[in-house]
Amino acid sequence: MFQPWEIEQIADRIFDQIKGGSQTSERLEQMLEKTTARIGVGRAGPRLKTQTLLKLRADHAAARDAVFLDVRQNLIKELGLLPVMTCCKDKNTFLTRPDLGRDFNDETKKYLKENCILHPDIQLIVSDGLSSLAIEANAAAILPIVIEGLEEKGLTIGTPIFVKYGRVGAQDRISELLDAQVVCTFIGERPGLATAESMSAYITYRAATGMPEARRTVVSNIHKHGVPAVEAGAYIVDLLAMILEQKASGVELKK
Repeated sequence: MFQPWEIEQIADRIFDQIKGGSQTSERLEQMLEKTTARIGVGRAGPRLKTQTLLKLRADHAAARDAVFLDVRQNLIKELGLLPVMTCCKDKNTFLTRPDLGRDFNDETKKYLKENCILHPDIQLIVSDGLSSLAIEANAAAILPIVIEGLEEKGLTIGTPIFVKYGRVGAQDRISELLDAQVVCTFIGERPGLATAESMSAYITYRAATGMPEARRTVVSNIHKHGVPAVEAGAYIVDLLAMILEQKASGVELKK
């Protein structure tokens, strides 16, 4: 498998040879169909072409927005999520203190225990993480599918929670507080220049503070140019049922 920088070098060489024949041009088109990397864009002297440069700057701006914007309150209400916040007081703290994004203060812990269903089979969490745009783009499509699928399988679902300024590890605290068998967190991933809307689902059986990361099962690249939210939702329902049945997740799960 080629590294991204190797693909770009190969594509640039192909692009420089396009005038030599249609076969080379077809090879470039095949590569463009399989990657979102900026290949075959050409150049104007030593610099990028204007259109490519403007698109690059626009994608960079979208990536910054994904990190610094908040998920709309209306969306949280529409999805019926119980909103809570980690120990991070603002976005800057969230970005510089990952440890605070994995925990809650005593008041929030008490609030969760008093307002959430205890001992559920499956606890669903939605968190902004490093991309609020990912939640805006995918949560409304995937959450109803997962809830409906789990209900059809006869599994009990905990009160769906929205965690602001949340890291993946926040699910460990919630799992312990609510005594959930399986916890599933839909979280915005670090945005790149290919997409700022990528979301992942981190799933853990009996999540606990300080446990090894190898115990988490991950479904990644959930976005319109990757795994569509609808397709990912159907897969995650079966995956959650499998994890609950085997009482294992991460490297311990047998597929």
